[in-house]
Amino acid sequence: MIYGKGGCPVKIRQLSAVDAEKYWNLRLEALQEAPEAFLTTYEDAIKRENPIAQVESNLSTEGNYTFGAFDGDELIGVVTLIQEKAEKIQHRANIFAMYVTPKKQGAGVGEALLTEAIDKAKSIEAIEKINLSVMASNEPAKKLYTKLGFKVFGYEEKAMKLNGVYLDDEHRVLHL
Repeated sequence: MIYGKGGCPVKIRQLSAVDAEKYWNLRLEALQEAPEAFLTTYEDAIKRENPIAQVESNLSTEGNYTFGAFDGDELIGVVTLIQEKAEKIQHRANIFAMYVTPKKQGAGVGEALLTEAIDKAKSIEAIEKINLSVMASNEPAKKLYTKLGFKVFGYEEKAMKLNGVYLDDEHRVLHL
């Protein structure tokens, strides 16, 4: 358990199929609130057939670990750690879909989520490093990743184009 601003208790745990609807609703919020942070658009997401079933499947897939931060029963943040499956790259894992609802940002929730994902990676003997990508303009996220030891190993100009504007990506790695 961690405590956010105002002493609000926040619990971090790995999500399971029973959390699929809460995850999907937060994911839709994320796509609306921070469209520059995700490859999927809100418009594409809402067109998916059976999205809750897809999320249930993802949350039950071996090597796929999604952690949620809860304020009471409300899911307020998520992060996913996925171990590579191919034999030659099983020593790698990737961080995806990191998001904290705006009203809880800056309260330590993101750090707690990411720490939980890193701890999970460390508990898996095969994983030696974690990769992630972050928009080069996302200073709060970059500050958090740096604080937790992620180093820049690459920079991709024009990685994404959103509403006619190009956005650059930083590629980061944490060696365990």
